[in-house]
Amino acid sequence: MENNINKNNAIPHFDWQDLSSEGAYSAWKNAKNKIFEDMNAALPITVDSLNSAGSDSIRRIKNQCQLVNFSVFQVADLPASPEGAAKDLQSFAANFGLSIREDHRSAGEDGVVALKTTSAKKQRGYIPYTPRALNWHTDGYYNDADNRVEAFALYCHATAQEGGENQLLDPEVAYLRMRDENPDYVRAFMHPRAMTIPANTEDNGQERPASIGPVFYANKAAGRLQMRYTARTRSIEWRDDGATLEAAAWMREWLGAGDALMVQRRLKAGEGVLNNNVLHNRTSFVDDPANGNQRIMMRARFHDRISED
Repeated sequence: MENNINKNNAIPHFDWQDLSSEGAYSAWKNAKNKIFEDMNAALPITVDSLNSAGSDSIRRIKNQCQLVNFSVFQVADLPASPEGAAKDLQSFAANFGLSIREDHRSAGEDGVVALKTTSAKKQRGYIPYTPRALNWHTDGYYNDADNRVEAFALYCHATAQEGGENQLLDPEVAYLRMRDENPDYVRAFMHPRAMTIPANTEDNGQERPASIGPVFYANKAAGRLQMRYTARTRSIEWRDDGATLEAAAWMREWLGAGDALMVQRRLKAGEGVLNNNVLHNRTSFVDDPANGNQRIMMRARFHDRISED
């Protein structure tokens, strides 16, 4: 099935910002739907190791990301420790033109964050470091315009005893569904002041300024659609405009109802996702560290997209 995805499918050129291009839009939409039919039946792409991925695996992962903005992979030779996985994840990402890591408060010296349950002061109060469920979002939706997260790599070092499933959704599918529902909603989400995340003062006294910007925006390098979004209803301000408020309500309802093109996976140890900051969530989970079952995900975030051929 991987061969069908990577060799027989193609996405026609389409200017997603032009909402009057019905013919081009229809061809693009049909191609996306066909590709996802194959994607949902495909197995993860195997790489020999994170620090020594073969050229064929790299090509297939890169092509999947170009088509549907994410690719699930599995590693044959697993790193022995989270620290080793963090180091190797950098080498893996470099194969895809990803070298600008986000300066995150929880990142180690290598710029990689270990997502696990912890009571450490600098992670206290943040849901990713608890077993609680995470609602739909893209990473870094609170970042300013000069530091948007446009790609991230997630690698599973260890699983929980139960739970901890992720759903993944290509932002271009969200655009597609919204445009079919009401093109005015898309216009509203493209407005430069559509969504505001208010300023926040962290425990160390450092203030993060308010983040104001569109939901759908164009990547500076390639013009590809990117998305900054959160389904949260607190600490968020939507533009006081009828179409924007309706669009936000529609998006929350649609995501909650589910869609055939959402991909659901409980990553196993040695599996990961490379993606152009797709929409994603996480179910709650239960750890059992006494028996070696503590969920540990290694995450690296980047300010550029995955390179395309």
